[in-house]
This record gives sequence, C-alpha cells and structure tokens, in this order.
Amino acid sequence: MALITIDRVSRLFQDAKRGKPVVALEEVSVSVARNEFLCLLGPSGCGKSTLLNMIAGFDHPSTGTVTVGGQVVTQPGADRGVVFQQANLMPWLPVWENVAFHLQMRGAPKAERREKAQRFIEMVGLKGFENHFPSELSGGMNQRVGIARALLMNPEVILMDEPFGALDEQTKMDMHAELVRIWRESQSTIVFVTHGIDEALALGTHVAVMSARPGRIRELLPIDLERPRDSTSPRFNDYKRHILSLLRPEEVPAMQAFA
Repeated sequence: MALITIDRVSRLFQDAKRGKPVVALEEVSVSVARNEFLCLLGPSGCGKSTLLNMIAGFDHPSTGTVTVGGQVVTQPGADRGVVFQQANLMPWLPVWENVAFHLQMRGAPKAERREKAQRFIEMVGLKGFENHFPSELSGGMNQRVGIARALLMNPEVILMDEPFGALDEQTKMDMHAELVRIWRESQSTIVFVTHGIDEALALGTHVAVMSARPGRIRELLPIDLERPRDSTSPRFNDYKRHILSLLRPEEVPAMQAFA
C-alpha cells in the first residue's frame, strides 16, 4: 500500500503581469511506498519543488489530491519532516539546541531535549560537535544538523529539496553515502528533489523523471543497482543514458510547431 499518493495533480499560478495562468504541473500521478527513496528529477522550473511543497502541505493542488498515510494533505504536519536547500539554522543556538528546537517550542525541559537530540546528532555523524555553533561548521555539517532536526520529529516522510546543491562534489558524494546510511537506519520514506542524474541514481530506489514545464511524469524508474553504487559501472550508465533520453525536449507535432 502506498504511503504517499499524488493523484492527477495540476497546479496553475496566475501571472498578474501578463493576465493569464501559468501551468506549473499537469496531471501528475505517482505513488511512493513506505521505506522507498524517491528522487524527483527534472530540469529547472519543471515543478519539482512545487510538488514537494504540496506533499509538505505548504502549497495545494489546483486540481487533484495529495494524500499521506491515507489522509488528504491540507497543511504541514509532524508526519512530514522537511530539509530545505539551506539548513536555515538559528545561528545563536548550538547544534544540539538547533536539532531539538521544535521540542523547545513545545515546552519540553532542557534535559529531555538534550537527551533526544543526542541520538540524532550521533546518527548524522556529529558527535563531538553538540556545542558548536552553525558558523563554526562546514556547509555539509550544517545540512547534517538540518537532517537531524527533521529526524527528531520522527516523521513518516522526509522531504528534501536539493539539500546538497551548494556543496562541492567530494562533500556531496560523502553526504550521499551518509544519507543512504541514515535512511536505512531510520527506516524513513524519503522524497528528494534534484536536477542531477548522478545524484538521483546514487540515492534513489525509484527515480521519477519529469518533463519541462508544465511538469509531468515522463517515467517512473525502479533503480535496480547494488549499494554502494558505482557511477562507472555499465548498468549505472545504461540508466543514465535512458534518463538523458527522457530529458530531451519532447518532439512538437509539425502542425503545432507552425501554429
């Protein structure tokens, strides 16, 4: 049974300057089973982040429905943790207090916050940095804090919007390995937005390849590759060639091209 179901979702935005609607997503349908790792892959502006925001409850479909755990998503909820492109940490708080911030907002005592935060600090490999401030950490380490903060909420679903986009290639590769380990250990379901083919193939159990705007699902690919994944293997590159073919601009019928 699917944990997340996106059923014939379209999203229109009103272009006030031009006085006409812009279709961001069109008739998108995809489902995600529990403990899957789905990568949403597509060109910039295809609606990947819009789709993620709908699962999070930050945005809503113009038509169609998004359900998580059988419930229609109408607003953000504790069953969905979000990791953004930037870690969005409080610079005046040390690592452990950033991780446990939502517990503080709920009025949990300091000892409880510290104890619960420690488990996830260790899970993301930051033991020894509990009392460091964000300015004392690298970009990759700050993103680990953001992941730990999302995990502490114990969500069924973790939503990630290009969280490693600003990192250098070596750090990104290290973070991929860490994220796969964390995903396995936490037994979470992850939906991960990316425009990198190698990143999607390094991480995903499934890759949903989206078209250029208006965004549609061109193909949902199950990824049958052993972990850790070797980007130089023939099988990896077979997937890559196929995805590249899907990302090429779709042919426009001759009569439409001259309309």
